[in-house]
Amino acid sequence: MSDRWSAGVIPYAEMGYWQPDYVPKDTDILCAFRITPQDGVPPEEAGAAVAGESSTATWTVVWTDRLTAHEHYQAKCYKVEAVPGAPGQYIAWIAYDLDLFEEGSIANLTSSIIGNVFGFKALKALRLEDMRIPTHYVKTFAGPPHGIVMEREYLGKYGRPLLGATTKPKLGLSARNYGRVVYEALRGGLDFTKDDENINSQPFMRWRDRYLFCMEAVNRAQAATGEIKGHYLNVTAGTMEQMYERADFARELGSVIVMIDLTVGYTAIQSMSAWARRHGVLLHLHRAGHGTYTRQKTHGVSFRVIAKWMRLAGVDHIHAGTVVGKLEGDPTIVAGYYDTLRLDHVPADPVKGLDFDQDWASLPGVMPVASGGIHAGQMHQLLHHLGEDVVLQFGGGTIGHPMGIAAGATANRVAVEAMIKARNEGRDVMIEGAEVLKTAAGRCRELDVALATWGDITFDYAATDTPDVVATPTGV
Repeated sequence: MSDRWSAGVIPYAEMGYWQPDYVPKDTDILCAFRITPQDGVPPEEAGAAVAGESSTATWTVVWTDRLTAHEHYQAKCYKVEAVPGAPGQYIAWIAYDLDLFEEGSIANLTSSIIGNVFGFKALKALRLEDMRIPTHYVKTFAGPPHGIVMEREYLGKYGRPLLGATTKPKLGLSARNYGRVVYEALRGGLDFTKDDENINSQPFMRWRDRYLFCMEAVNRAQAATGEIKGHYLNVTAGTMEQMYERADFARELGSVIVMIDLTVGYTAIQSMSAWARRHGVLLHLHRAGHGTYTRQKTHGVSFRVIAKWMRLAGVDHIHAGTVVGKLEGDPTIVAGYYDTLRLDHVPADPVKGLDFDQDWASLPGVMPVASGGIHAGQMHQLLHHLGEDVVLQFGGGTIGHPMGIAAGATANRVAVEAMIKARNEGRDVMIEGAEVLKTAAGRCRELDVALATWGDITFDYAATDTPDVVATPTGV
């Protein structure tokens, strides 16, 4: 290391950012990066460069390093392995000392981990695949304002997935007609309806008018059904002041839930989480825009990492994939997302894309939301893949029902209750699900029509984000 202090440009590995003998501490934040080095760049040097540029390094020697406990603040790339079946790609494991990060700040965490390094010329591509957040850092965050258990207690709904629908068309309706959709869907049997990511306050429907008509619809549906209902009122706006104004108005009207978009940014998400906790309102997060950096296999940030950041930041709901719908979702990868959001201890599982054990230290779980091209005919698949702690959102699969919106909601409610009953009786719903639905449809005209309309609809496209390894049979 004596050469470390020679003037000039020194490879990152020689500067100490490649340490294959380093044993990560329990307090370290660990990252698994998929790196694609430029031709001629050794993978160890590329991994060291990522470690250096996401912590203390710059392109040349600086004498001020000698004014710090330099090695303490250096990130360490401690392992690099080739990705099976992907020539030129490697996974680099990097450890960061806890002192590098401000407590309770997703903005600071991400400014370090994904700050400048993704534009680094020595790399063709870079993807953050997974992170291990140590308990010491987890405990600096408050996490979800309520979590799965408390949400069910707020709503008085147990033992089954919650049902929702996004109002369609999501743009263009007047406030009164928008509210009519909400009422019909809720009185037909859904638990929630929602604004979509891009309905904010446009000329055809200003936010205050939408809130008034939607909450009138919610209140009437509650009176008609005797159940607690909700509509995700999107409070996303151009400034935090506007978001607080909208959220306060939603709370004054009696809404049990408000919604924000991922595009508002990490600091705004944490601020809204604090507001939701303070006022006892559920917080729904739409992952708007995530696919721009989570979907591609070689560059960006995996959604499992976004899921971890959002559990720390503190949301009660987040869209997390459906497996069988119209949006991206490999079954094993989506299972990893759901585990990350719901479990208290998440064991490492490469088949699910999980590189590290993750202990959430009793931080409340986040309710995953499944939406995008799903319908009642897939209920057995949804329950099999996603479990019951999930919100199943049927937008077109409710509002597109030939008998009307309320009938679409009824079809979904009957389907989910029939499937839960069959499962509780010990039946294998994945194998017998189609028969369960057929039997239930014999007693429910709305479900019968839904199955006739959408029963054969599937979205069979190859997923772009798939695991690097697959499960193999083991000998007995």
